[in-house]
Amino acid sequence: MIAPIPDLLIQPVVSAALAEDLGRAGDVTAQACIAADARLDAVFAARQNGVVAGLACARLAALALDPAAKFEAMVADGDAIHPGQVLAKVEANARALLSAERTALNLLGRLSGVATLARDYVQAVAGTGARIADTRKTTPGLRHLEKYAVRCGGGLNHRFGLDDAILIKDNHVAACGGVGEALKRARAAAGHLMKIEVEVDSLAQLEEALPHRPDVIMLDNFSLEDLAKAVAMTAGAVTLEASGGVNLQTVGGIARTGVQVISVGALTHSASVLDIGLDAV
Repeated sequence: MIAPIPDLLIQPVVSAALAEDLGRAGDVTAQACIAADARLDAVFAARQNGVVAGLACARLAALALDPAAKFEAMVADGDAIHPGQVLAKVEANARALLSAERTALNLLGRLSGVATLARDYVQAVAGTGARIADTRKTTPGLRHLEKYAVRCGGGLNHRFGLDDAILIKDNHVAACGGVGEALKRARAAAGHLMKIEVEVDSLAQLEEALPHRPDVIMLDNFSLEDLAKAVAMTAGAVTLEASGGVNLQTVGGIARTGVQVISVGALTHSASVLDIGLDAV
């Protein structure tokens, strides 16, 4: 069971998307063609296989324009779905529902696509002990929803922003003059609950980092051979995260080197929208 995001955090996204679509005059097509008091029964239905995520977005979109709308989810976020499967039933004012349709489908399809891709990566490393994590390569304004979708697909969340963990990247290292110096400064500044991760791009940098006891070391664009050497060098003393050059064809080999975490930007920046439709019944 995936812990849901509170409606309070989803509502601003839905409201902004609806406002963008309704523009200055509202849905002129619905106003012209549909009686003001007409009601409509419809279902959200899957058009392809995948993992569903974002049902609350569809619910809130319908309720935003018709507070009396009735929305019944037939599946739960994180469930595997198949073509033709009914995901939710809705009954609402016809004008309101059709005006909210695109916003509901945009968010539901986008998040389901992320969840589906996350599941594909998780399945590709099954049995290795490695975990799949997302990155900050997210759609502006949708990060909390896209990271929720990653969880729906079985993946882990990396840091949510710049403020919840120290992650020393290559440019930080360059600005500080070295991995060791960057880690010294980070350790001096970090509170007792703040994790510290450092990115290294060679075994030499890994060796330099180890005495400073970072919580996580990111092995950036390492070859499979060097990933295995890094695992042997650290012997479980630090969490190793592989990053760079990760796709569905390479992730299995990366996982089998023994790294604990594999971060994949593609989960959020390259996921295809899952085809979901709203059908009147």
